[in-house]
Amino acid sequence: MSGPVTMALGPFMFKSHGFSYSDVSRKLDTTWAELETVGGLNALQWTGPRSETITINGVLFPAEWGGAGTLEGVRLAAKNGFPLIFVSLGGKVFGNHAIQTVDEDRTVHDRHGAPRRNAYSIGLKRMGSGFSLRSLLGGM
Repeated sequence: MSGPVTMALGPFMFKSHGFSYSDVSRKLDTTWAELETVGGLNALQWTGPRSETITINGVLFPAEWGGAGTLEGVRLAAKNGFPLIFVSLGGKVFGNHAIQTVDEDRTVHDRHGAPRRNAYSIGLKRMGSGFSLRSLLGGM
């Protein structure tokens, strides 16, 4: 059983049932250089964005709705350093992201040791504009 697709990380589709998520958070880090001035507060000059991160949290119930195979695919993409495009249901493209972390908390195991509940967190970092498929493939 699977529901409609709500967002995608490359080929990995998040759905309302199966490989689902509970929340998504986003953090933008920008830098400001401090310039000393005489007789007053130091001036600040914006030097640009430094990084943007996204965290996706969810809980899988593999026996009821599946999703464990998709999470394993995300883990494999992270392990092999594959950057993936992140897109929301409304078609908003968040750009190419590197998977920084995949955390799991497997609980309520059945008699074969398989988890019936698997809480997860995926940490993404947006890639800068210097990334291209050509650079990834070594200039082919």
